Amino acid sequence: MGKEKQLSDEEDIMVTLNLDDGTDVECRILTIFEVDAQDYIALLPLDDKGQDNPDGEVFIYRYFEDEKGEPSLENILSDEEYEAVADRFDELLDEAEFEEM
Repeated sequence: MGKEKQLSDEEDIMVTLNLDDGTDVECRILTIFEVDAQDYIALLPLDDKGQDNPDGEVFIYRYFEDEKGEPSLENILSDEEYEAVADRFDELLDEAEFEEM
């Protein structure tokens, strides 16, 4: 199994995304996980009041860290890659739900 980092509620880390349309969106990091030796990050956009968005929308990006540990995100351009990553994220959600039982 690859490295997955599930963040607990006490460790909520927020990031601000600058979207292509010029808007900024505050997001909570849900997890960083690996698929085929590439790291990905799942972000939950927050509403205007800083609460989880009501529709459960999640943003998924490629995730990199440079030699200084500075994070960087990259869009997933391939439909095939996105499907594989989304499937793995769904598996992680299922595993988390199972562990809560």
